[in-house]
Order: sequence, then structure tokens, then C-alpha cells
Amino acid sequence: MRTLVIGDIHGGLRALHQIMERAKVTKDDTLIFLGDYVDGWSQSPQVLDYLIQLKTTNNCIFIRGNHDELLLHWLKDNKDNLMWYKHGGEATVTAYEKVDTITKQLHVAFLLSLEDYYLDEKNRLFVHAGFTNMNGVKYEFYPKSFYWDRTLWETALALDTSIKPNDLLYPKRFTLYDEVYIGHTPVTRIGATEPVQKACLWNIDTGAAFKGPLTILDIDTKEFWQSEPLNNLYFDEKGRN
Repeated sequence: MRTLVIGDIHGGLRALHQIMERAKVTKDDTLIFLGDYVDGWSQSPQVLDYLIQLKTTNNCIFIRGNHDELLLHWLKDNKDNLMWYKHGGEATVTAYEKVDTITKQLHVAFLLSLEDYYLDEKNRLFVHAGFTNMNGVKYEFYPKSFYWDRTLWETALALDTSIKPNDLLYPKRFTLYDEVYIGHTPVTRIGATEPVQKACLWNIDTGAAFKGPLTILDIDTKEFWQSEPLNNLYFDEKGRN
């Protein structure tokens, strides 16, 4: 039995199918999804349908991403957001023109059920973006940080590797958990297309919203599998490019 973590999908159902096949996922595997299931490619509603069905066969943990929250506001509260439109929301709104009311209600229920974070029995944290409280996620004053924060990742990138965890200058947030798995900020921004480890942080967002692949990683062995770059799978679409 494996525990597998999956990066940001952004409406790319074809890529999700590919990684599930390439990793040979079975019903015995636990699947932890890091959020941002929607916005970018044209199959956001179908991705949610797939995940809802997957939960009936697999032990799944679904983390909330910022794009999932934006979709919820639109579906539940009819709240438009022009900035959201420019960052993948327009493709999602267009896709939902063909979705019936009952399915939309199922999607709202799914989006409401998402978790802010997941902390396992081995002190490994799974969160979409990060957290800001120096004492950890259970003390976070600003819950939106779980799916909007970028300071945790930026701090990890800027960290002087000569500073050791017991040093007074070492960021306290990196001493709280054995490992932290995040998405949210694509590693393609630093020229990578595979998962990147910095300190205890593992960034699994390999740019599927843009021209990168979707990634699934075994958290125990660190073996990972990837889809084709999504602009190849959706060659007639722009995604978030």
C-alpha cells in the first residue's frame, strides 16, 4: 500500500488519467491531492466528477486550493472575479455552461468538503500553499494562508544551505514538520519540471496549468510519474499560458 501525492491539476483530466495509469494506482493506494483541481484547461467540471467518483473506490484526501475556493464563490454565491477570469477562470466558466444544476450542486458539496491541510501520523504536512504562523498550522490566524501563501516556498528558495536546523537563524517553520508537501507555485518558475525539494519542503506543482506535466509522487520512496506536458495534451487550447 502506497501513499501518493498529486500536484495541481487545473482542469487537465487527460493528464490525470495518464498519471493514474503510469503510477499503476490501485484501490489499496492512499491518494492526497494538493488542490487547484480547476481553472486553466477545459475539463474542470469533468475533473471534479472524476475525483468525486474516485473517492468511492480509494482512500482520498482532498486539500483546498485557491482556485477551488474561487470556483466555489462563483458556483455557490454567483460571485464573479475579473482577476480569476484572467488566471484560468474563464475556461472554467465556459465549461460549466454545459453542466446541469444537479451536477453543480454536487460540485459545490465537494468544494465545501475540501480540507485546509492534512497532517499524517509521521508528522508530514500536506497543504496547498503554506502557512504563516511560526507555531504551525494549528495556530494559523489567517486560514486563507493555507491556499494563498507564497512566503513558505520563497523562504525555502532563499534559504542559505549552510544554516543548520539548530541554528538561531534557521526558519522556525521548517523545524515543525518532518516533511511539507505543497503545490500552488509552479516549479517551472525556477526552470524545473520535476518535483523540487528545498529544506523539508517538497513542491509538487510542476506547471500543469501552463506547459509543464502533472506529477504524482510516492511520499515514502520519492519515486514519481508524470504526464505529458499539458499543452501537448490540449494542443488546441491556451491553458493559463
